[in-house]
Amino acid sequence: MRRIPRTALSPLLKRLKIYFDVLKRTTSGYLYVVDLQNKVAMTSPNIVRDFGIPAETMGFSAFRQAWQEIMHPTERENVTKVFDDVLQGHTREGCVEFRAKTRKDDYEWIECRCAAALDHEGKRTLYAGIFRFMGQRIRADAVTGLLNKYQLEQRMKAALDEARETGRGGALMILGIDNFKIVNEAYNRAFGDQVLREVAKRIKKILSTDFRLYKLDGDEFGIVYPGADEADVETLYRSIQTALLKPQQINEHKYFCTVSGGTVFFPQFGKDYLVLHKYAEAALSLAKQGGKNKNCIFSKELYNRWLRSLTAREDIRRSVEDGCRGFSLCFQPQVGADSRRIIGAEALLRWQNSKGRMVAPMEFIPLLEESQLMIPVGKWIADTAVRICREWQKIVPDFCMSINLSYVQLRDPSFKEAVRECIERYGVDPASIVLELTEHTVISDWDFINRQFASLREYGLKIAMDDFGTGCSSLAMFKNLSCDIVKIDRAFVKQILWSDFDRRIVDYTVELCHSMGMKVCIEGVETQEEYDLLAKTCKVDSIQGYLFGRPETKEGFEEKFLMRQEAHGEEQPCHARAMR
Repeated sequence: MRRIPRTALSPLLKRLKIYFDVLKRTTSGYLYVVDLQNKVAMTSPNIVRDFGIPAETMGFSAFRQAWQEIMHPTERENVTKVFDDVLQGHTREGCVEFRAKTRKDDYEWIECRCAAALDHEGKRTLYAGIFRFMGQRIRADAVTGLLNKYQLEQRMKAALDEARETGRGGALMILGIDNFKIVNEAYNRAFGDQVLREVAKRIKKILSTDFRLYKLDGDEFGIVYPGADEADVETLYRSIQTALLKPQQINEHKYFCTVSGGTVFFPQFGKDYLVLHKYAEAALSLAKQGGKNKNCIFSKELYNRWLRSLTAREDIRRSVEDGCRGFSLCFQPQVGADSRRIIGAEALLRWQNSKGRMVAPMEFIPLLEESQLMIPVGKWIADTAVRICREWQKIVPDFCMSINLSYVQLRDPSFKEAVRECIERYGVDPASIVLELTEHTVISDWDFINRQFASLREYGLKIAMDDFGTGCSSLAMFKNLSCDIVKIDRAFVKQILWSDFDRRIVDYTVELCHSMGMKVCIEGVETQEEYDLLAKTCKVDSIQGYLFGRPETKEGFEEKFLMRQEAHGEEQPCHARAMR
């Protein structure tokens, strides 16, 4: 192993070493710290003494390799993932329990906590951690009281043995709470623990005596379902969804929670627990990428898709680091329902990967949100969209630009200031910028979102609720949130001509919104008949859909919807221009 000579230490690293020397003399814990800029790791002497790490100061690569060598082989992949999530910015801190080999050549249970420090530009500069011996492994999770992941492993091994003997297999389901990382960051760990306990209590209540719920790492739970088929699994998952429908009241906060699921059947997809666990985790990851609040069942095709998503995640990271290379915006026109004249556009994010392939938004946007990369990309979107809005207002003075807002961005303390700087830089009226947030995202935390909405509206921005009608608590939204515009989803439009129920839903929604001072935009309008009904009978305020135009590049939008209007010196009906 290569040691770092003292003469090679930079002034910053020398100061860090002085601080670390003081710290390690005043604590009995096992400490380590990594200077990510100089790629140098330092450990407390007791790590070298008790675990056989070669030196107190060494290169980061050598330090990482030494740690992997003392991890128990069955836990190495999971532990490395927790560390890498912190190092790569997927999360701010991590905690993991695993077995580590001591100098006595025995494996001991340890708990390791780690975190990264950021500089003023948000780059990770330091990575540090502390760990402790846990002694004899306990059976129960300390927070929820449920049997832990090691008990799940034993239960699965017994189920696999039974499957080999009797031919009777079953299913392993792993559940993960949606957006749970944001909960811990926005509130605190104690609040998150209360959410975990409540979720555990509700799920446990609906399980029969044949089932046991297990607590896994982080926000995840596990269930073994002997003899299950796809219909059984679907029924179980729907019951879990129903059990979580009612919002939780935690202290003064009202919190709505959903869970995603990943399920794998055994023994057809594996006879080893670790393999099956990896497959269930892959299915869970795709469920979250696919919009959350759903259960994905493992298949080989799904696994290959998951592997492709891992490659895409790294490709996206490189794009962001290269100044959002490959990202672009398309714009779909929004028109006044009465006038049919253009009043604005929705900015839609597009991404071309390193191989030149355009990737569908439903594939890459969840990856951006999961990795926190939506924060820098969101700032790029805001800057680009506001700048273009100002250009187009020279042709249509009252032009409004709608920008999709991620829950991750709303949690970012610097987001509001970044938008404000864009608006002031380009001299745009804040009222001409509309921030759209999807309904299924909003219902997870009414209190926080309402405070953020109020702050953004106070500055003059407008707030729109996107995809209204697709979430679980549409009516509750009216009671709990204040916004300016409600965008009704295409799901209510496609059958409105022959479904009296859908037409009444739209009628009542429009009437309710107008009575509360909110405007209504209908999405997905594709035919003249749909337009006539919505504009003349349902009295909506604005319309968006293929009838008036598909999403276009900036140049395409200008040519199809703005150039002709500028040439004629007056606004023309948008549909007339789009069809020429």
